[in-house]
Amino acid sequence: MAVVFGRSAGAGAATPAAPPFVGTRRRRFGDRGFREITRAAGLAPLVLVAGMAAVMAHAAWPSLRRFGWAFITTSNWDPVAEQFGALPFIFGTLVSSLLALLLAVPLGLGAAIYLAELAPRAVRPPVTFLIEMLAAIPSVVYGLWGIFVLAPWLRTWVQPALGHTLGFLPLFQGPPYGVGMLAAGLILAIMIVPFITAVSREVLLAVPRMQREAALALGATGWETTRIAVLRYGRSGLIGAILLGLGRALGETMAVTMLIGNRPEISFSLFAPGYTMASVIANEFTEATSDLYLGALIEIGLLLLALTLAVNGLARLLVWSVGRGPTVVRE
Repeated sequence: MAVVFGRSAGAGAATPAAPPFVGTRRRRFGDRGFREITRAAGLAPLVLVAGMAAVMAHAAWPSLRRFGWAFITTSNWDPVAEQFGALPFIFGTLVSSLLALLLAVPLGLGAAIYLAELAPRAVRPPVTFLIEMLAAIPSVVYGLWGIFVLAPWLRTWVQPALGHTLGFLPLFQGPPYGVGMLAAGLILAIMIVPFITAVSREVLLAVPRMQREAALALGATGWETTRIAVLRYGRSGLIGAILLGLGRALGETMAVTMLIGNRPEISFSLFAPGYTMASVIANEFTEATSDLYLGALIEIGLLLLALTLAVNGLARLLVWSVGRGPTVVRE
C-alpha cells in the first residue's frame, strides 16, 4: 500500500508520527569516545617526554648530586679521576650547529626560491625529487663520504688556503688536520639543506597566487615580487623550516662523531678538533664502568634533551610572534 504525503492512499487516515532517532545515544557515545581517544593521543607525547626526562634525571642523579651547576660550567673531563664537566660538549654542539646553519640557510632558501618561483616546469619535479632523496641517505654514509672525500680535501686545499689568507683571525689558525669543527659543520650543512629546501619550497608554494599578481600589477619586478609578496608572506613558515634544520643538526650523531675529531677541548679555531654532546654519548657509553661516569653521560643526554626542547620552544615562539603580524603587504 503506497504512502503519499504521510497519509494512507486507501483509508485517507494520517500515519503515526515517526519515533525519535534510535541511534542518538549511540552517536553521542561514539563522539564522546572519539574525543577521549584523540585527547589521549594528543597528551601521549607530553607524557612520554615527561617520563623520559624523569627517568633520565633519576639515572643521572649521582652526577647531579656531586657536581651540580658546575657540571655545565667546567671543562675537565677525566673518567679516571671521575671529574666531569660538559662545557666542551655544549660548546662543540652549539658551534657546529650554528656553523651548519650559517652555511645551509642561504643554499637551502636559494634552492627553494628557485624551485618555487624561477625553475622551468620540466626541471622542478626531478630536482625536487633528488633534493628530497638526500634526506633519506643514512648519516653514516655521509660520515664515510666525509672521511674519505671531504676531510682530505679540507686538509689539502681549503684549510691551507684559509690559513694563508685569513690566518690573522683566530677562527682560521692552527694546523690543517682535515677533521675538526669545520668538517663537522660542513657535513651538517650538507645534511640539513634538504630539510630546509623541502619545507621552504612547500611554504612558498602555499603563498596565494594573488599575492604575486597584485605585486606585478603594481609594477614590481620579479625579484621585488619574490621579496615583498612571497618571502614576507611566508616568513613564519621559512623561520620554522630553518629552526627545523637546526634541531636536526643539534641531535646528529654518527656523521659528526666521524668528522669532528672527538677531543674534549674548547678552541676558537675551526681547524681544531672538538666534541659534541651526542658524540660523547655514542663514543663513551659502553665504556662507562662506574655509576658516576654513567650518570655524567646520562646528564649530558638530559642537557641535550633540554637544549632541543628549548630550541623548538623558541621556534614556536618566533613563528607565533612573526605570524601574529599583519599579512597585508605594504611598501
